[in-house]
Amino acid sequence: MGLDNVAVQWPRTGQFYEPVAPAEFVDFGDLAYGPATAAPTAALAEHIAKTGTVRATAYTELVDLLLGLQGVLYATDAAAEDEDPVIDPDGCAWIAGGLERFVEGHGEHGEVVTFDSTGAVLRGALADGRLAEQQLRWLQSRLDGMRDESGNAPQWSFPRSELAVLARFYRRCADRGFAVYADS
Repeated sequence: MGLDNVAVQWPRTGQFYEPVAPAEFVDFGDLAYGPATAAPTAALAEHIAKTGTVRATAYTELVDLLLGLQGVLYATDAAAEDEDPVIDPDGCAWIAGGLERFVEGHGEHGEVVTFDSTGAVLRGALADGRLAEQQLRWLQSRLDGMRDESGNAPQWSFPRSELAVLARFYRRCADRGFAVYADS
C-alpha cells in the first residue's frame, strides 16, 4: 500500500476527519480529456475528480526535495507531535506554491521532469540568492544523498502538466479551507 493524500474538512469536528465530497473536485475531470493531455496527467486528474484524493507515493521524494524537508506529504511533523498526520490549509498553500513555482521554472527545461532537470531548475533558482554558495552546497548534498549505492539517480519522469495538476489539488484545498489527511 502507498500514501494517499485525502482532502478532508478542516478543522475536524469530532474524533475523525470528514472526507470532502468528490464533487468539490469534479472539474478536475475536464483536465483529463484535453486533446494533448499526457496519460499520467489524465490519470491523476481523473482520480482526483472521482475521489478527492491524490495517490502521493510517487511524488514524495520530489516534493521533499523541492520544499527542503522530509516527509512533507506524510505530514510527519504533525505525526511526530502525536497529532493526526494532517496538512492544514496553510500547509496546502505552501505545498501548492512550491509546486507552482517549480512547474513554471521548469518550462525552459522541457515538458518532462526528471531528476537531472529538477536539479537544474533548483540550481537556477538558488544561484542568485543571498546565500547562494551555501544553498547550492546544501542542494548538491541533497541530490547526492538521493542517489543509490551505485550512484544512480532516481528515475523520475513526470510530465510537467501532471505536477501542475498536483499543485492544483493542494491549491484547491488551501483556497476552500480543506486539509489533507496523509493515509498510509
